[in-house]
Amino acid sequence: MIGAGSWSEVMKTRLELCIAMALLALAGQALAQEVRVIVSGEVAPGVYGRVDVSNSPRPPLVSPDPVVVVRQARAPGPVYLHVPPGHAKNWAKHCRKYDACSRPVYFVKSAEYDPGYKHPGKGAQKSAARGKGKGKDRDKD
Repeated sequence: MIGAGSWSEVMKTRLELCIAMALLALAGQALAQEVRVIVSGEVAPGVYGRVDVSNSPRPPLVSPDPVVVVRQARAPGPVYLHVPPGHAKNWAKHCRKYDACSRPVYFVKSAEYDPGYKHPGKGAQKSAARGKGKGKDRDKD
């Protein structure tokens, strides 16, 4: 027979477990929401995701041919994505983040794909934060 103190502890633990499961379910739904970028002119560097081109003229593309990582017998319709240049170069590694491994993907071009493009704020902050090397001469100055 379970005592009154033990019964309330069991119920409290079950309640906490139910609350935790509900919070995890809500967090999963929030993360699964799709971010859409609506094309109106040029896509902005640093803003990544699916590009909705339903009522707009086709945006400039990195390549005229779509990229498909996993071929299917009946391929779904193509999707337009704006991704960092490194993701487009190694698409097989990054396609899962965009849920697009089995879809034909057209990469939308932005200023980031131009030679010599420097991301605002990235270069100076990285070099200042990294220091002079691999940490061999930390005590010397």
